[in-house]
Amino acid sequence: ISGEIFQISNIRTKTGKRLTKAVVVDKSGSIEAVWFNQPYLARTLKKGTKIGLAGKVEPFGGRITLISPEFEILGKGRKTTHTAGLVPIYPETAKVSSKWLRAKIKNLLDRLTLLGGAEFIPETYLKRYRFPTWGKAIKAIHFPKSLGETKKAQTRFAFEELLLFNLRALKQRNAWKRKKLPVNFAYEKHKNEVNQFIQELPFELTNAQKRVVQEVLTDLEKEEPMNRLLEGDVGSGKTVVAAIAAYLAYLAGARTIFMAPTEVLVDQHFQTLKTLLEPKGVKIAIHTGAKKVKKGDYFDLWVGTHALFYRNPNFEDAGLVIIDEQHRFGVEQRAKLLKKARGARVPHLLTLTATPIPRTLALTVYGDLDLSILDELPPGRKRVKTFVVPSEKRKPGYEWIHKKVKAGDQAFVICPLIEESIKESMRQVRAATAECKKLQKLFPDLKLGLLHGRLKSKEKESTLGQFRSGKTHILVSTPVVEVGIDVPGATIMVVEAAERFGLASLHQLRGRVGRGEKESYCFFFTEDKNPNTLKRLKTLEKYSNGFELAELDLKMRGPGEIYGTRQHGLTELKIADLTDAKMLKISRDAALEIIKNNAGLVNNPPLAEELKRFSSTLVEPN
Repeated sequence: ISGEIFQISNIRTKTGKRLTKAVVVDKSGSIEAVWFNQPYLARTLKKGTKIGLAGKVEPFGGRITLISPEFEILGKGRKTTHTAGLVPIYPETAKVSSKWLRAKIKNLLDRLTLLGGAEFIPETYLKRYRFPTWGKAIKAIHFPKSLGETKKAQTRFAFEELLLFNLRALKQRNAWKRKKLPVNFAYEKHKNEVNQFIQELPFELTNAQKRVVQEVLTDLEKEEPMNRLLEGDVGSGKTVVAAIAAYLAYLAGARTIFMAPTEVLVDQHFQTLKTLLEPKGVKIAIHTGAKKVKKGDYFDLWVGTHALFYRNPNFEDAGLVIIDEQHRFGVEQRAKLLKKARGARVPHLLTLTATPIPRTLALTVYGDLDLSILDELPPGRKRVKTFVVPSEKRKPGYEWIHKKVKAGDQAFVICPLIEESIKESMRQVRAATAECKKLQKLFPDLKLGLLHGRLKSKEKESTLGQFRSGKTHILVSTPVVEVGIDVPGATIMVVEAAERFGLASLHQLRGRVGRGEKESYCFFFTEDKNPNTLKRLKTLEKYSNGFELAELDLKMRGPGEIYGTRQHGLTELKIADLTDAKMLKISRDAALEIIKNNAGLVNNPPLAEELKRFSSTLVEPN
């Protein structure tokens, strides 16, 4: 309401409370307003002051009263900002209230409207999708006349964010393609040897692998550097595709760098690549914090962790760089590795991920990369039987596991996932250690192993070796096994506090079993009684396809928790909804139209300037 203060005074009640009571009038009548413990208001809101009020109306002292309402003083011709219509609520911090922000933003928007805010989205798209102009949208998203107006403004700004995100990625992609290669792979020259290598593999490639290998080899034929992302579900055979590319690099006389996020995963890749490539004469080195190669030794293929960043001399003649689980490294570290590898030129780049991302989203998130998808598992892979185990079924669950392990099966037990930091990783270690002790008491006749990131390299190798050979029955671990550890004898996966993991992570953990001939099982233990939590976990009982689960996880939890927004720069997106497939598509199509021949940017200086501002935080290749 708005009116004029007819009367205002401070009152002390019988219980000792201090009230400020005012009577506000207009032509239709009067109403009382009450504030608690704010006696200074009687000095600010004097009789005759025109005021706007908004708040809850309740009976108080026998009269209908506004209780602790928001208020604003209305001068001559001054419109309401805080007490009428739809009012924006902003994130608040110490001494910065929504009311303070509202007043500043309203003042700024009035001035911007007078200046006629700069529009940079081409008129074609404003008309095609009926978006409001920038000036109208910026006012409507802060001070709308209706919720419908706000929705239109939000849609426009979502398009704007995704358009800029896509334009930046496509510009980066074009810049990459203009780079020179340090070594020409001359695929045609080595085609027969590559085909022979594929035929001699101890298994036949799936149709999906054949398709993806062809996409990679076609890239390696070109004179421009490859920049490709290979997405594949757990166990779909990404490493073999990488090995074929590394073999072609060897034939062309170029070094390959293969990097993975953990020593455990590096060691596994090293063993796989050694088996496949050493018989062909490829010299392979492993380089981690604990295992270093003597200076001066020449190797065709380097497999390592981020310790490769600090390796000297620089890998000037690297022709191919492969990064596994690249979303765990982040853009900045990837850029560092490429700088290390290329000297003045850019090698071919192949990035692998076992976190399936819905295609529409992947084209936006990885817009600077070409996309290959392995959507088929090798024949013979059995479906892992999956069960969500609530607290009341924990005891019979343990009894069943004990019985199976006594009969010759092996089990993983994974402890809760906690967001990583030095302090938190110590908590992970303590949690895993405590779980190992608890289970050892529960299963005194079984041998248990403990694996976590704080163990020394030799201790990790020894622990995994004991488990692989069957000397250890149960391996208790932190989520370090989420990717890459293959133990064919392991048939049981137990995840404690499963509600702390995303569906994608749980699916990857499940993928650690079911790699041998035996029937395999996965148990997600949870103490959480929330029906939504249980519903989310139970989707894993129904779905075994990683891409379907990624779609569900995206809808349930959003992209931030799944893909790590910091690594992808998705934190810049304040409004865009990355589950909105339609908006992802139209923004990408628009970006492709604009970037074609670069004419769309040359002919639109405001858009080029806005893209420059948007790109200012990006780590770009030199």
